Amino acid sequence: MSERIVVVGFGPVAARLVDELLPAVRTGLVQLLVVGQETEAAYNRVMVAEFGVGRTTAEALAMADASELEADGVQVRLGVKVRRIDRARQNVALSDGTTERYERLVFATGSRPVIPNLTGLNPDPSGPVLPAGVTALRDLKDAAVLRSAVAEGKRVVVLGGGVLGLETALAAAEEGAQATVVHNGPFPLGRSIDRGSGSVLTNSLRAGGVRMAGNARSTGVETAGPGGSFSALLLDDGSAVDGDLLVLSCGVRPRIELAEGCGLPVASGILVDHHLRTYHEPHMFAIGDCAEVRCPDAACVDCRNASGPSGLVGPGWRQAEWLAEYLVVLARDGQTAADALDALPQEKPGVVVLKARGINLAVAGDNQADPWDEELLEAGAVAGRARRQISQWADPEHGRYVKMTTRGGVLEGLVAVGMPRTAAELVVLFERSSELPADRSLLLRLDGPDQLDAGATSNDPQRTVCRCAGVSAASIEDSVVEGCSTVGEVSKATRAGTGCGGCHEDIKGIIEKHFQAAAA
Repeated sequence: MSERIVVVGFGPVAARLVDELLPAVRTGLVQLLVVGQETEAAYNRVMVAEFGVGRTTAEALAMADASELEADGVQVRLGVKVRRIDRARQNVALSDGTTERYERLVFATGSRPVIPNLTGLNPDPSGPVLPAGVTALRDLKDAAVLRSAVAEGKRVVVLGGGVLGLETALAAAEEGAQATVVHNGPFPLGRSIDRGSGSVLTNSLRAGGVRMAGNARSTGVETAGPGGSFSALLLDDGSAVDGDLLVLSCGVRPRIELAEGCGLPVASGILVDHHLRTYHEPHMFAIGDCAEVRCPDAACVDCRNASGPSGLVGPGWRQAEWLAEYLVVLARDGQTAADALDALPQEKPGVVVLKARGINLAVAGDNQADPWDEELLEAGAVAGRARRQISQWADPEHGRYVKMTTRGGVLEGLVAVGMPRTAAELVVLFERSSELPADRSLLLRLDGPDQLDAGATSNDPQRTVCRCAGVSAASIEDSVVEGCSTVGEVSKATRAGTGCGGCHEDIKGIIEKHFQAAAA
């Protein structure tokens, strides 16, 4: 008898799980029901801002086709919410009045945008009320609001200095809107980068046409626009930032209400072990933005300093792929065989990349120490462990900055602004835990004039081009050789470029290099 699996949520991570389970569905090994709250099937939520400024289409964002899945035997329920989960009876009550049973249930509920507690906004997570002209830019409907404002060249105010907020403001400015970023602290990305890189980044953003309002604390929204729409963001010093559209980019929170409501332990996310199983409930699992991998074993070293959900699509996809294998083995061979599988590998620290026209930033690890911070440099240097070393270079006039934090020659942190080739090489070294050259200046030369046409970091076929999907340069090159000639075709063949989109230019470069060689 086949096992019935219910997946709650239909975002990018759920789409990957469904894709991996399809062979088992086709053979009848498992029955699969996917319940999605939105009326659209899964789409690339990370690229919603690109859609909002008119640079891509809804079709290009699509990651699943409900009719095709139905034809393969998957039950897809769109525009439906799960109201209640009955663990004792192993069924879910849906908003359309039906009840569905399950043998296994997977939470893939993702996250919701944080609505700041400002006068004029209702931050209730279960039903936020946003006035006209205010959007959190989380779904296609939000993107349509931004698209209209950009098309009309209106004033767009972005509240929040994270990567998505900065990318939205840059794209809006490039497409003709007046964009302003309002953020707390002296520079954007304040939790990830240091003062030097923050100053260079701020200047680069201004050069890209984005107005920057730092050290600003928002208190409320003014709705004096047409029909009571947004007209200004009010600040605690009595000033205001006028605009026609306010984009809230204040982070996200995992959707844990369903799990919490049926009695499952939660923290920042739904607590799961290294097999992605919820605590004390072997029939239920969680993946993606809603899942917090922190096993109940107090002696587990890996979980001692575990943080909450990463919020990145790459780790969620890897969880989906691992869980699909586990569920198939479980259905086919039983619990003992499934538990014999290697546990989910621990995620490496994430790399944050901001890529826009004229701006390139890469950041990873701890970058807070400066070359003269003896206390921070000595931190952790015990039992013969090496102290931290800092290598730092800045050229603010030309928007360039690099900082490398190493221990024993191995990168613990990096930040690079305006140095794309150096950044790419540092990211590879960071992800591989490789030792840097003793002369760090060799890395800076990758962005020198003698390297502009040399493809300094493009000769390693095993380097990871798409970190979200874990696709190497060799895999992309193979797909191009086999006939892929556009980024979209490469994405369909390899999944590269289907996450944050930061690797699109690299994919284009590989395609162009191949056809230039063929023409020669």
